Amino acid sequence: MDVSRHVAELIAPSLADMGYEVVRVQFTGNVKKTLQIMAERADRAAMTVDDCADISRAVSALLDVDDPIAGQYLLEVSSPGLDRPLTRKEDFARFAGFEAKLETVMPVDGRKRFKGKVLGLNDAGEIALALEEGGEIAVPFSNFARAKLVLTDELIKAAEKEQGQGS
Repeated sequence: MDVSRHVAELIAPSLADMGYEVVRVQFTGNVKKTLQIMAERADRAAMTVDDCADISRAVSALLDVDDPIAGQYLLEVSSPGLDRPLTRKEDFARFAGFEAKLETVMPVDGRKRFKGKVLGLNDAGEIALALEEGGEIAVPFSNFARAKLVLTDELIKAAEKEQGQGS
């Protein structure tokens, strides 16, 4: 099991108990190692610096006990931001209607990169996307490499509304 997946499985239950959801865990670097934890509040309220500090303390304690990473590394905790990565099936359902960039592991119709409106998950559990150039694709979750929301006016308005700041 890779370090990112191991850490995600290790910290997810504790963070859930604290009222947070793990969005992504990424371990990078050979010389300067960095463990990036991206999390959001389960109640969808805006993340604060205090939230990130609480998560950092909890994760540090868990990692001190389990010790999955040899040597020194930098721990970074952040919120996903507006143009967040989509990493879980529920993200594609939650952000249906918004524009995203998606990359596949294996080519679909001869290509690996797509941009369009997220349609959610189809009946087969595949990621459905209405392509900006027209047409639709369905990508099996097992062929999904990465995806990220595109910062648009609609996304900003939706985020303001979700945070109770909109009109």
